[in-house]
Amino acid sequence: MRCALKPSDPAGELPERTAQSLRALAGGPISRLPQLLEAMVAVGSDHDLRRALGRIAETAASLTGARHAAVGIHDEEGGPGDLIAHGVSPEAEPPAGAELEVPIQVRGELFGTLYLAGKGDGEEFGEGDLHLVRVLATEAGIALSNARMHSAARQRRRWIDGAASVTTALLAGPETRSTATNALTVVAEQGRELAEAATGAVLLPHAEGGMEVVAISTVLPEAVRTEAFRGRIPPESPVLHQLHAGLAVFSDDFAADPRSVSPLSRHYGPTMLLPLRSHGRVLGALALCRMSGDRRFSHPERTLATQFAAQAAVALVLVDRHRDRERLAVFEDRDRIARDLHDLVIQRLFATGMMLETARRKAVLPEVREGLGGAIDELDATIQEIRTAIIALQQGPSEAPPGLRTRVLRVAGATTAALGGRPSVQFVGPVDARVDDRCGRELVAALGEALAAVEAAAPSQPARVSVVVDATATLPDGRAGVRLTVSCPDGSHPPLTWERPLNCGSGS
Repeated sequence: MRCALKPSDPAGELPERTAQSLRALAGGPISRLPQLLEAMVAVGSDHDLRRALGRIAETAASLTGARHAAVGIHDEEGGPGDLIAHGVSPEAEPPAGAELEVPIQVRGELFGTLYLAGKGDGEEFGEGDLHLVRVLATEAGIALSNARMHSAARQRRRWIDGAASVTTALLAGPETRSTATNALTVVAEQGRELAEAATGAVLLPHAEGGMEVVAISTVLPEAVRTEAFRGRIPPESPVLHQLHAGLAVFSDDFAADPRSVSPLSRHYGPTMLLPLRSHGRVLGALALCRMSGDRRFSHPERTLATQFAAQAAVALVLVDRHRDRERLAVFEDRDRIARDLHDLVIQRLFATGMMLETARRKAVLPEVREGLGGAIDELDATIQEIRTAIIALQQGPSEAPPGLRTRVLRVAGATTAALGGRPSVQFVGPVDARVDDRCGRELVAALGEALAAVEAAAPSQPARVSVVVDATATLPDGRAGVRLTVSCPDGSHPPLTWERPLNCGSGS
């Protein structure tokens, strides 16, 4: 006879049967009850799940006289999982007509099955054996349920802590987060570690449509990383359609998934593609991929990863806003400095120049008039340099390509030590607006050569140098042009002039 209690029994029937089994044992084979109770106490106090289930299998075999006992555990998705056996090998076939199976379940949820086989001398399992096994199956169910709850709590806490650490890292100071790419890399790395995946990657919209990998963390070779950055998910991909709708994409075998059109998918098995969504807008996607043959992502892992991606998206939005506030603060500070220079410093210098000009006209001695004239010229040059500094303060963001004014000031400033003083730089007309990129590059190169020539002409003494960039110049042939003049007011070096038509970038 084969005794089996099938998993389809109603949810409330197993506890009742267990209670009946205990009452039956109390009135029946009482000699086995102390050993059963002792085993139940030992299992309930054992925090090692495999050891506790092994103890249940061992007790079941001992109390029923079975040569083989095993606890088969289902995974969290309900599929076959682990098998913890006592006695003969789990692969051994139990003798025909001598097998007992009891489902392990709690509150209607099936966790596995307790198997018994091979009762001594081919005897059949009796009613008393069934009562014992029911009690042990209930205890096994409690142990499994508690272990699952503790595991889920630990896993949830780990993902919550990971999301919090991502937010902290993204909002940290510039010493740990210097660029947006670094922020995205933090998301990819933390997501990969939390998901126990081989690769974590952040994808953002591509300028020509579709999505591209902008940050990646992987245990795979460098060649895969390089391939990831070169590749692009095309706009027609079914995966992108789902992501743009704000829906996650899950696959147990991404390499064989017909929805995947990316060449990178050949490396991976279980995969999650999660939208980075904030305020109804999809910013990008987080890809978490395991290798082919690795265990698939469980339902709790999928849920936690989706929540992590949502939290990461919010953190990325906060990073952008934080960066914008920092830029705004810098621009406001630069505007304040520029206003102070214009409204206070220049006005005072101009007033001082007016007083010197009045004194020069009233001076009787020629040498006094000459000295005052030189001081007035110096004040005029200083005012022009301050105006140039004001324009430099009003340049765009640092990550934008520098304009011609900025590049000229950088080249002139780099020669300060060699010349013994900073060259005086003056701009005439809207230089950045009128001079194209090619002319600008040639002008900067010509300026470097001219300053080097001045330095070479007087290597042992300071040289006063004046640089003028005139974007309103008229060339000898009548065309509008840009003219660079590098001169020494003291006459220590002849003036150097470079000029080009304003449309030199067009090749004319």
